[in-house]
Amino acid sequence: MSKPETPAASNFLRPIVQADLDAGKHAKIVTRFPPEPNGYLHIGHAKSICLNFGLAKEFGGECNLRFDDTNPAKEDQEYIDAIKSDVEWLGFQWAGEERYASNYFDQLHEWAIHLIKAGKAYVCDLTPEQAREYRGSLTEPGKNSPFRERSVEENLDLFARMKAGEFPDGARALRAKIDMASPNMNLRDPILYRIRHAHHHQTGDKWCIYPSYDFTHGQSDAIEGITHSICTLEFEDHRPLYEWFLANLPVPAQPRQYEFARLNLNYTITSKRKLKQLVDEKHVSGWDDPRMSTLSGFRRRGYTPASIRNFCDMIGVNRAGGVVDIGMLEFAIREDLDANAARAMCVLKPLKVVITNYPEGQVENLELPCHPKQDMGVRVLPFSREIYIDASDFEEVPPAGFKRLIPGGEVRLRGSYVIRADEAIKDEAGNVTELRCSYDENTLGKNPEGRKVKGVIHWVPAADSVECEVRLYDRLFRSANPEKDEEGGSFLDNINPESLVVLRGCRAEPSLANAEPEERFQFEREGYFCADLKDSKPGAPVFNRTVTLRDSWGQ
Repeated sequence: MSKPETPAASNFLRPIVQADLDAGKHAKIVTRFPPEPNGYLHIGHAKSICLNFGLAKEFGGECNLRFDDTNPAKEDQEYIDAIKSDVEWLGFQWAGEERYASNYFDQLHEWAIHLIKAGKAYVCDLTPEQAREYRGSLTEPGKNSPFRERSVEENLDLFARMKAGEFPDGARALRAKIDMASPNMNLRDPILYRIRHAHHHQTGDKWCIYPSYDFTHGQSDAIEGITHSICTLEFEDHRPLYEWFLANLPVPAQPRQYEFARLNLNYTITSKRKLKQLVDEKHVSGWDDPRMSTLSGFRRRGYTPASIRNFCDMIGVNRAGGVVDIGMLEFAIREDLDANAARAMCVLKPLKVVITNYPEGQVENLELPCHPKQDMGVRVLPFSREIYIDASDFEEVPPAGFKRLIPGGEVRLRGSYVIRADEAIKDEAGNVTELRCSYDENTLGKNPEGRKVKGVIHWVPAADSVECEVRLYDRLFRSANPEKDEEGGSFLDNINPESLVVLRGCRAEPSLANAEPEERFQFEREGYFCADLKDSKPGAPVFNRTVTLRDSWGQ
């Protein structure tokens, strides 16, 4: 097979796959994405998805979606549905139907019996605490279980009784007989089966013994004919065990495991356990909260599939660990939305402006382009005597360099006229509640004669604008490494209290009234926003800030 014409980014696996195909080792590449259905996918999974599906697509192969569902106590159909949705949203399609490791439980059970009959597996009665003690440490070898030399007949009998449900959870386990003195802890007689009287989302109550992840994973790869079993570096020490099982079982294929560095992103938590804790303890609104590192959260926040794929392409695939700056991910979404998001105007903190010299009852329908560089058509803004501007665009005592509206000063309204601030109306507390301005009727689409107006501000019509809610999302954690609290606390102590600010009573231009959920916009001068996937309704839109116009975090 010929090499891909345009390699996308550094990827040490690409030449390995190419060499295998060139040598005729495989007729075609078959990869898999094998999540455990015990939580939602996060941004780290996106790297694995893009890698496995991307390689298969690049080399004309196939990629399976397989749920490694060996722990029914922590798994749920909700997670399965969310994972399938996320993979499809990212733009990938798995080969055939989704697969489940539980589909292979009968075969795995037969292979466990095969190992018992070969004298390579035994039933152990040590408690979990005793087993840990016998296992040894990184500096001390383990010692053999007192049950290691049971006869084949006794092991077959006990294993059958385990399967029949005769023993309580944790009373016994089936272990491989390898080497308790191995320097690799994974080879010290690892567990093959545990007793768990738990209902399984796929197999119901058929089983009360469940295979371990290590025993299941490689054999599932072999059953599916996986050619390149790609996983993260923490499984490197498991590879000898992966290969031991394949060498000692009559498997139909011999997949090869390869490891790559997982994605570590600063200001981000990707531990499923901790993400679940954030949800369960209601620090966030759910797995799809736009502050979460889940793909569902990024989607609801307004990230595009293309931006996440491009980000994964930018960081490349290698075996060297490290931390990626979240600014790179934010760059990817800014670049995408700058090119593809329609422009619109939304006033977050409305201040009413009455243009005193504009004729009462008159309305001009001004046409503004939906995008300055793309042919996306135009949108119509009715201009009349009363408009809203943002309260931050007027200052009675302006700071140095302020180029917006000041008493007696002029500013251009985006796509409209130049106005001058003549009078500020205040309430009893001294707060400005309304501006009285005048406009220069000769400045529509051209500069005023004899003077230069530097500032340009956004606005919306008072009568025709739509009231909306705007949610300003920021990074969920204050610290670049939220796992480590400087004062010895937990990651929860690093939660950013300003990660969500909800603004109600905002005013958006009329074209935004019926924004479709997930429709994305650049709100001029404010940032990139999308209509919320769940809460936005026709006539009552809710907009989530995806990202600011530029990186302001460090300022």
